[in-house]
Amino acid sequence: MVQTLGEYLRAVTEYLRTVPDKPAAEIAIDSGLVRALLVAQALDDIPDAADLPLVKIAEGWDSEVWRLGHAHAVRLPRRALAAPLVRHEQAVLPGVAEQLAPTGVRVPLPVVDGVPAAGYPWPWSVVPWMEGERAMDESRAARGSWAPTLARALDALHVDAPEEYPMNPFRGVPLAGRSEAIAERFDALRAAGTLDAEAATAFEDVWRRGLEAAPWDRPPVWIHGDLHPGNLVSHEGRLVGIIDFGDVTAGDPAYDLAVAWLAFDGAGRSRFIAAAGSHYDAAVWIRAHAWAAAVAAMLLAHSDDNPDYFALGRDAATEVLADAAG
Repeated sequence: MVQTLGEYLRAVTEYLRTVPDKPAAEIAIDSGLVRALLVAQALDDIPDAADLPLVKIAEGWDSEVWRLGHAHAVRLPRRALAAPLVRHEQAVLPGVAEQLAPTGVRVPLPVVDGVPAAGYPWPWSVVPWMEGERAMDESRAARGSWAPTLARALDALHVDAPEEYPMNPFRGVPLAGRSEAIAERFDALRAAGTLDAEAATAFEDVWRRGLEAAPWDRPPVWIHGDLHPGNLVSHEGRLVGIIDFGDVTAGDPAYDLAVAWLAFDGAGRSRFIAAAGSHYDAAVWIRAHAWAAAVAAMLLAHSDDNPDYFALGRDAATEVLADAAG
């Protein structure tokens, strides 16, 4: 079985001794630079952008987020690798926002499509601020109240994509194309003791069943590409937003549907699956279960400096294994 919390924490502490630190920013981003970009490019859409309070609130591996007043946020890549992610959002989110509008679920539709200026070399965006909390900070049981809303939002998102959709070699692809990398990840978790032999074997069985399931044989549909509770926003018991569409692409919707195990407990998962569209057949859910195993393993192996995401991987692994006997 999956190890206890104490055993997990000891395993991740040992792992942290061997992993690299967060990549250094390739450009220094400060309030003066952000304000200069806003004054040069945002005043037509946000007339008081020069005077609104500006506070840095987050710095990830790829981007920084600065809150602008009460209603907006500025997202800027800190590495060249992240620049295409912002371009993808700027290109795709207008259509996605329209698709999801009837569901009441918002996306960070850019208010300003920023371009390089003032010595800053990459695209950047001003997006609406979503009032709410990370779904990751809710219990799995609480998330179940809005599981049907998420299912309806994904049903609205998963429509045929145009030929020029952003390509992603890792998300929404056939499982067979990732099988070698996933097998290595399972082996590494077994070797590290993060998963015991029984749990690792169960993960491998879930992945094998996904490989054996009928593949997606229809046109590629839009997928979020990084759907987990850290990219869902809830407020007062409702799902209000889906954020971080940088990995948006098209392909097999099973990749997104892995959220059934990443976000929910058994009861919430049942509500989510029951509310999902009828075009998701049994094979889609088998592949989704397999992708959930793969993502849980990735979180366990690579959440080096983020206990929240390690805990998400641990809990997702528990949910994956709960359904593994099926």
